[in-house]
Amino acid sequence: MTEAAEGRRAEIGVIGGSGFYSFLSDVTEVTVETPYGPPSDALFLGEVAGRQVAFLPRHGRGHHLPPHRINYRANLWALRSLGVRQVLGPCAVGGLRPEYGPGTLLVPDQLVDRTKGRPQSYYDGVRRPDGEQPNVVHVTFADPYCPAGRRAALSAAREHGWEAVDGGTMCVIEGPRFSTRAESRWHAAQGWAVVGMTGHPEAILARELELCYTTLSLVTDLDAGAEVGEGVSHIEVLEVFGQNIGRLREVLFDVVGRLPVDRDCLCASALAGQNPGIVLP
Repeated sequence: MTEAAEGRRAEIGVIGGSGFYSFLSDVTEVTVETPYGPPSDALFLGEVAGRQVAFLPRHGRGHHLPPHRINYRANLWALRSLGVRQVLGPCAVGGLRPEYGPGTLLVPDQLVDRTKGRPQSYYDGVRRPDGEQPNVVHVTFADPYCPAGRRAALSAAREHGWEAVDGGTMCVIEGPRFSTRAESRWHAAQGWAVVGMTGHPEAILARELELCYTTLSLVTDLDAGAEVGEGVSHIEVLEVFGQNIGRLREVLFDVVGRLPVDRDCLCASALAGQNPGIVLP
């Protein structure tokens, strides 16, 4: 049964598929309205490792939203409105190096944005439908991921016998198509590690809301320029993700328990005294 969000709280958000919460015995589904329209789906609240967690299916529970149609602004706003201050964004990616084959877990420390047409800011100076008008604000984004979240992810993975790659650049493309071989070889030639479709603008929108954001990238395939054959297929991606989701879920839930209760990272003060012009939830 879906309930309204009033009075419902969570401290940690997980943006991912239903496989991360569907087996929990006590989950409450809540609807959240935002000034930016509806999020991808209802939010699902449950307890993991003694922490209150809000799960949000990034593509909708039926996976009906392609990467370029996800309402990223509504998703992050909805999480913050429930009290979330730390966000984990697991995602499937393609490996750009032969050594990063299917089943590799990588915790990136950098990203490159190659998307186009996606709203990437709350502070664009455009009046919202509710009448509020944001100021133009610039936030530091030199290091897009939370250092505390990255440490927690790496230590949790090692604890479970999964030696995650510490660092690397995620290249985020528009999608929904996969890269051509020429694009893939170009991405690899830049020294980037993996390529995905959903890691941005999630990261920058989280930063603008002073949320900690950490991603765990599961390599499901070698990208077109790093392998031989016909190239990656969506079926292949789903198969490898399905084979690893149980393992990833265990690590993810361990990360939840390792995240700090009190934040002292730069993410928590990203606005640095700037006036956003709108009231944050």
